[in-house]
Amino acid sequence: MISIAEEIAVPSPPKRVWEIVSSPSEVVACINGAELGEAHDDGSFDGTLVVKFGAMKVAFAARVALDLTESEHEGRLAARGKDGQGGTRFTARAGFRVTEGDGPDESRVSVLGEVQLKGRLAPLVESGAGALVSRMTREFSAQLIQRCAGAEAVAPPLGPLGRLRAWWTRFLSRRQKPSPSRDSATSGGGR
Repeated sequence: MISIAEEIAVPSPPKRVWEIVSSPSEVVACINGAELGEAHDDGSFDGTLVVKFGAMKVAFAARVALDLTESEHEGRLAARGKDGQGGTRFTARAGFRVTEGDGPDESRVSVLGEVQLKGRLAPLVESGAGALVSRMTREFSAQLIQRCAGAEAVAPPLGPLGRLRAWWTRFLSRRQKPSPSRDSATSGGGR
């Protein structure tokens, strides 16, 4: 069994974060290798996830049910499926909640869940589960933060050089925007 206990800090208000994490299409867009499939009459939907274990890639297909409590900003997810070759079956359950963060306009997303595997790939998947969950959490967090920030968001820079480049870009864009006091002085000075 794979246990998941993650907490993600997001520099956006809880309402905005909830808009993203309560939308299956938005969540799938935050997960590398995931795709959303057909929606069913009972509210469930199909989904696929390609996961890389070392040099091997495994595609899992699942039927996913999502139960949301908007007033509490919490949800529950249940999934059942198998890998593309049918050798490994899984069931997964998870609960998530969006709460206020430490500062204004900050949120926390808490996720608790478990995945049970049966079949020939189960030992391989379980042996690399810790590293896989950590990697997927980092990738999901970066995408979630970017989506919550809006259309003009940029992927988080990596390393000191990337942070310097991002700072320099912001600095130059602020210098190129005319200030309101300068605009009013030039427009009013010609009369």
